[in-house]
Amino acid sequence: MGTFSVTIEVGDLDGRRFETLEALVDTGATYLVVPRRVLESLEAVVTETSPFELADGRQVQFDMGDAMLRLDGREHPVLTVFGDEDTRVLLGAVALETFRLQVDPIHQRLVSVPSLLMSHPAG
Repeated sequence: MGTFSVTIEVGDLDGRRFETLEALVDTGATYLVVPRRVLESLEAVVTETSPFELADGRQVQFDMGDAMLRLDGREHPVLTVFGDEDTRVLLGAVALETFRLQVDPIHQRLVSVPSLLMSHPAG
């Protein structure tokens, strides 16, 4: 499929301060991953520590917390992994779904998609 990067902004939960970052779009990653130093500078708070399996099969633990993500002209809080200092910023599947975006691998871009519901309550 190939990979590509997009410019994102990650901010504090109040949406007052943002850092502009280049993120690798990675549909194989579950969450947004941002270096710890960036999240700490935005005063993001660790809310949990979770196990992860790396591509090479190793099991590791990472801290997680919420951060505001600005993408495609919109802002939403997203669960974010506090990555190591040398971690590349990754834009994973949960963030993409939160913004109702999917990957167009031919044109290497993100495109809007409609949300899905199993049913609609009678009204």
